[in-house]
Amino acid sequence: MINISNEHLIEKTRSKEDIYDGKIIDVKKLTVELPNGKEAHREVVYHKGAVAVIATDSECMYFVKQFRISTEEVLLEVPAGKIEIDEHPDDTVKKELKEEIGGESGDIKKLYEFYVSPGFSSELIHLYEANEVSFGDSQLEDDEFLDIVKIPLTELKEKLHNGQFRDGKTLVAVHHVLLSRGYL
Repeated sequence: MINISNEHLIEKTRSKEDIYDGKIIDVKKLTVELPNGKEAHREVVYHKGAVAVIATDSECMYFVKQFRISTEEVLLEVPAGKIEIDEHPDDTVKKELKEEIGGESGDIKKLYEFYVSPGFSSELIHLYEANEVSFGDSQLEDDEFLDIVKIPLTELKEKLHNGQFRDGKTLVAVHHVLLSRGYL
């Protein structure tokens, strides 16, 4: 028999201890009551969320290549950025498209929302698709250093299988393009 209720899975937060309050994230240590009545501790990274955008024209998909200190490597990623306080993701995606790759599109639609790593983080990514992107100059923030990379749609599958995409939001985005355009 399938259990329709999720009550038997719910942990109840009993207390929260501030570990770190930062510009992008807050970290808290939670004391929780488990479904079996026992107590446990959870460390949670709270994040305001981010957007990511699939930017394409009729033949290519656009990426940014940038160094990520947390992984100590240069990654190939779809354009993305954090949502500011009181900013709607629909506005953030237009801003990030312009900032990171100088792109504009009249055809932007939201595809998915997904958690990055729900085992310890609340970060929710809003993935959008921008078609027939036109380009001008990018408007990077002072602390952003990246290269714009244009990849033909016909080469995405090979690059995916060769491990050139290691970032979760980019993997979701590339899979979406490959599936929706008949390359998989």
